[in-house]
Amino acid sequence: MQKALDLFQRIAYDLINDEKSNPVSDYVPSKQLYKQLDFALRENPISEKEFEEVLREVVFASPRTATPSFFNQLFGGRNETAVLGELLSVLLNNSMYTYKAGGASVGVEKSVLREACNTIGWGEDSDGTFASGGSLTNFMAMLMARDTTFQDVRKRGMHTPITVYTSEESHYSIPKNAAFCGIGRDQVRYIATDKKGKMIPEELICQIEEDINDGYVPSFLNLTAGTTVLGAFDSIEALLPIAIKYNIWTHVDGAYCGSVIFSNRYKKLIKGLKGVNSFSFNAHKMIGTPLTCSLLLVKDKAQLYRSFSNEASYLYQTETDEFNPGKTSLQCGRRNDALKFWALWKSVGTKGLEQIVDKQFALADVARNYVKNHPDYELHSFDDSISICFSYKGTDAKTLCRELYENNTLLVSYGERKNQDFVRMVTINAQNEEKDILDFFKLLERFVQENKSTQSASSISEPQDV
Repeated sequence: MQKALDLFQRIAYDLINDEKSNPVSDYVPSKQLYKQLDFALRENPISEKEFEEVLREVVFASPRTATPSFFNQLFGGRNETAVLGELLSVLLNNSMYTYKAGGASVGVEKSVLREACNTIGWGEDSDGTFASGGSLTNFMAMLMARDTTFQDVRKRGMHTPITVYTSEESHYSIPKNAAFCGIGRDQVRYIATDKKGKMIPEELICQIEEDINDGYVPSFLNLTAGTTVLGAFDSIEALLPIAIKYNIWTHVDGAYCGSVIFSNRYKKLIKGLKGVNSFSFNAHKMIGTPLTCSLLLVKDKAQLYRSFSNEASYLYQTETDEFNPGKTSLQCGRRNDALKFWALWKSVGTKGLEQIVDKQFALADVARNYVKNHPDYELHSFDDSISICFSYKGTDAKTLCRELYENNTLLVSYGERKNQDFVRMVTINAQNEEKDILDFFKLLERFVQENKSTQSASSISEPQDV
């Protein structure tokens, strides 16, 4: 084991040091990937020296998500305490289905879930579980909604068509999950949004009424706390009463920005959360723990047991259901994802989590103000979001983002809405500083100036309602 640890240490130190001068890894085209790197698996072993060389090549060719040049996805940064928790969880290799296999780590997981529920304002009847990501937590929430709508569905299967409601800006996992649940993609209703990307309550009511008249049973309302593109927050206060009126399970998908629960300043964006049935957020996004770390919280823990508990004498041999997390999880074998989040939370306190969240919004303000005050930019997103969507100087967003990536300059993505493309910059790395945000724009502007291929024939378009 010591040899492996020594090798890890050498590579890790070299990577971190190299990132300081080379924040973006060299671009390797997918067509050249297997030519440039040795992935081949052979019958005979290779030498330790050869192995280290190959391993270094793979590591150094991978995207550098912890640097000030990564604004591409809804994760980033490298919190050292959370990384420590992750490394220890790998060494321990506990599987979180029974107390017998998880031991003290079960206590870690239960403590995180309990305090997260307390943060929402839920009582002792609430509980939760960990999953690999927001897609899976959304899936579990939809399963619980389905099982609540028809108590016999777990035995008999689907026998009456039910409907799912979500915003047209919501995550792509919703229709996938509807297919997995046996509900069907065709029974997903995409509710129109306003110019700021928020679900329109009146549109939801009209759709529900239409479905009831057509013989459907409304079952699941998915609200989004931070849409993928604009970072918009559906109004829980406005939409929850509609769901209650029609007896619809309400889930808040906070995978992206649900961590605002830790911020006294920004939890206003999810006002009314206490009244929903379930809520999920990804600690590997705003909180900055390593992938993967997604939490599903449920106001009534009995729903977790009804949907996911199953007897297995070869597993559950000691302790009560309360200390056997497999009874409330979709998965059996499951990573100890709680340890890294607990390590971070334990070390910085809830106040520290609040600072992490608030800083991302502060960085977003820096970026948004830069765009607003620069005549060559056009802003397409709004306040109270850590997604900054913009056009620059007549450039084609798709081409610009691709060429920034291929030329080892910046990693940033583009977004699309209402037939318009734009650059989508996310300020989710709380380890960045104001200088890093301003440097992003300087690099982008210099790149455009030096690379005419990024520029379209037209100038900046007239502002559109988004």
